Amino acid sequence: MIQIKVINKGHQQLPAYATPQSAGMDLRANLDGAVVLRPFERRLIGTGLHIALPEGYEAQIRPRSGLALKHGLTVLNSPGTVDADYRGEIMVLLVNLSQEEFVVNDGERIAQMVIARHEQGVFLEAETLGVTERGEGGYGHTGVK
Repeated sequence: MIQIKVINKGHQQLPAYATPQSAGMDLRANLDGAVVLRPFERRLIGTGLHIALPEGYEAQIRPRSGLALKHGLTVLNSPGTVDADYRGEIMVLLVNLSQEEFVVNDGERIAQMVIARHEQGVFLEAETLGVTERGEGGYGHTGVK
């Protein structure tokens, strides 16, 4: 388990894993008052959290499945990435994809955060890429069956 420095400038509890094998931690809205998301409206919702991830890690901000299923609420740029060198407040870009208004209340669990290791790549220009069975087959190339 890696250690992550956190400054909580909000008034919510720190994220924590719900079970020993959970991949994500719930993020809570840190609001002065309720926020109404109209159908198809998007809004940045603050969490009050500022973190310092170790180099080679990112925090992925993902939707909560229950909110997506029951209310059509999702994270618009999913997964959102918090880079290791970012020190600003973790914000969640929520969008309401339903036909009904959704009220985001202070303290509500609005997203989940997954800490993930990543690699950086270096592009090497080439004349050819090598032959594969798939080749240049793109979207829908493998069919539906």
